Amino acid sequence: MGETSGYKDYVAGLLAGVATVITGHPFDTVKVKLQKHNTVAHGMQYKNGLHCTARIVKIEGEGPPNTRPQPQVIIPAAAYGGAIISFVLCPSELVKMQVQGTDSLVPKSGRYSGPLDCALKTMKTEGVTGIFRGGLTTLLRETIGNAVFFSVYEYVRHYMHLQLKAASSDHNYLNDVGIGIVSGGLGGVAFWSSVLPLDVAKTIIQTASDKSSTKNPFQILKSIYGRSGLSGCYTGLGPTIARAFPANAAAIVTWELAAKLLGVERE
Repeated sequence: MGETSGYKDYVAGLLAGVATVITGHPFDTVKVKLQKHNTVAHGMQYKNGLHCTARIVKIEGEGPPNTRPQPQVIIPAAAYGGAIISFVLCPSELVKMQVQGTDSLVPKSGRYSGPLDCALKTMKTEGVTGIFRGGLTTLLRETIGNAVFFSVYEYVRHYMHLQLKAASSDHNYLNDVGIGIVSGGLGGVAFWSSVLPLDVAKTIIQTASDKSSTKNPFQILKSIYGRSGLSGCYTGLGPTIARAFPANAAAIVTWELAAKLLGVERE
């Protein structure tokens, strides 16, 4: 029994180490470049870490000009990014839904006083794993959703840039804002259209009063489909899409303009 536990601890520690290296490597790259170039008398001088990062993205991260989006790069990169962020989203969304989902008819003594109170009580009653209830479903939602989002975003952005260049040689920030609104908005709509059933399953898992109920999203969706059909799996589609377009459009426009201010040029 002890040997099995030790083996599992080793594997868990190994995976944690790999995750640490992968996540920290970009920061280490910036550190090394700063240490190498800023300490040499006639070397390139970076103003700070942010300036160094922008230079790396601009010079080393660019592909050939006017290339089409590359799905073999976009999809795995976006999916990996989604997998990483799911570990942050799962506990934060669980706490949010537990607090939001408390019925007004529940006595005040049984309600959560806030997010921190909810997190602490969840960990007290269910352990640390309780705060990650619905983690697999969140992982699936974010990996699939981000792969879809960035594929749509990159292709729409590329197509719109080609159309604008063909129509006019002038390029200004207004064009960038328009492209960002359309590409970001459509990307957000594509994201939620593709993974809303998983989000429905996640909501049921994370708000279930019976903590021993199934956490398998596919069993839950099969049950919903049997009772309500496909429309049941897409419960909440209207408000979700209504939020997705403006929210993601705003995010992409802000990112694109911030990248330009930092000197990151994109084709």
